[in-house]
Amino acid sequence: MKIGIIGTGYVGLPTGVGLAELGNEVVCIDREISKIEALRNGKLTIYEDGLEELFRKNVANGRIKFTTSMQEGVAGADLVIIAVGTPPHPVTKEADMKYIHAAATELAEYLTGYTVIANKSTVPVGTGDDVESLIRKKNPNAEFDVVSLPEFLREGFAIHDFFNPDRIVIGANSERACKLLRELYKPFEHKAKILCVGRRSSETIKYASNAFLAMKIHYINEMADFCEKAGADIYEVANGMGLDSRIGAKFLNPGPGYGGSCFPKDTNAMAYMGRQNGVNLSLIETAIKGNEMRQKQMAERILSKLPDDECLPKIAVLGLAFKGGTDDCRVSPAMAIVENLLNNREAQIVAFDPKAMNNAKKVLGDKITYAEDAYAAAKDADVLAILTEWEDFKHLNLKELKMLMRKPVIVDLRNLLNPQAVRAEGFDYSRIGQA
Repeated sequence: MKIGIIGTGYVGLPTGVGLAELGNEVVCIDREISKIEALRNGKLTIYEDGLEELFRKNVANGRIKFTTSMQEGVAGADLVIIAVGTPPHPVTKEADMKYIHAAATELAEYLTGYTVIANKSTVPVGTGDDVESLIRKKNPNAEFDVVSLPEFLREGFAIHDFFNPDRIVIGANSERACKLLRELYKPFEHKAKILCVGRRSSETIKYASNAFLAMKIHYINEMADFCEKAGADIYEVANGMGLDSRIGAKFLNPGPGYGGSCFPKDTNAMAYMGRQNGVNLSLIETAIKGNEMRQKQMAERILSKLPDDECLPKIAVLGLAFKGGTDDCRVSPAMAIVENLLNNREAQIVAFDPKAMNNAKKVLGDKITYAEDAYAAAKDADVLAILTEWEDFKHLNLKELKMLMRKPVIVDLRNLLNPQAVRAEGFDYSRIGQA
């Protein structure tokens, strides 16, 4: 198939590369000239584990191309995927649909022959109707169907998830559109359930799924707090819970709260839609408030370990991305914790992240100092705080750290290190969910 993808971010680019790898002819469209020029020159604009090899392979064989021209990407396409941002409104937190609407209006005039338009961006329920109306208004003679095609790719694991999906959900109000997408995903029909549902149901599935996972994360974090006070071990508790098939083991890892481009945005949007429809989504509302408080509490844990005798104590921060495997700092718990540290005590903060330094600098600027590696960050530190679960941080040289730090104190908010090994080296070591 010929496929046009509008948007080259954390959804559009991995999806485009994956579809090209399946043998499709893919054209990725983006208005940002610098992005397209970089991609044309073989330079990735995001970090995603496993993406670079497939990207280079499919650029070389000509199965994926990049353009700023909507006409080039849309004309003659069997499928056009909209994968642009839907950022939260600064006040209401509802999804901002201006990029979706702009894309739909612009692509309409270039449709030739029957085309399926797929919303892969996470969009409010009813967006498919709006997109259909906008296209029909701009091009009354166009032959098309609008479908919902929610993405379930985890950042950091997007390539793995693309080729190993749990399920593929197609929200289509026409059998013709559903048939085309079933054909597209035929390579996965023996490894994943392909579910064709109504368009509004599909739009709801995405929000309902992310909100449920966010609530699960918030719940296990509350249980971790309880375990610390009651003398239980959160990992033993989570293991016992996860063995129940009704609960499952995934998303039962305690930490500093959920973050990233999806969960915070989608829980807020779901809560907003609930209010708009007169439905009390109290569990989601509680998880949102609890998660915001979580990051303040995590900052307080770090601050409580600072010595009173230092007029300008130093905090070493390991990790700024919202999770390991990505350079994405959007709504990162690590970044929120750093901001809380800055707001609550005058301290020198030196940070290191293997992939997210440039993105972090765009947000934090010169409020903090940036180190070239974990050991440079730790030099003369009074506290070392682990905020992102990078694999590298599991294998820190504890002897070297102790020699470098002013005081041997580690606050591990990702529970990466072995408690016995760290304490055996003489560190004051604290983690989540264990006394």
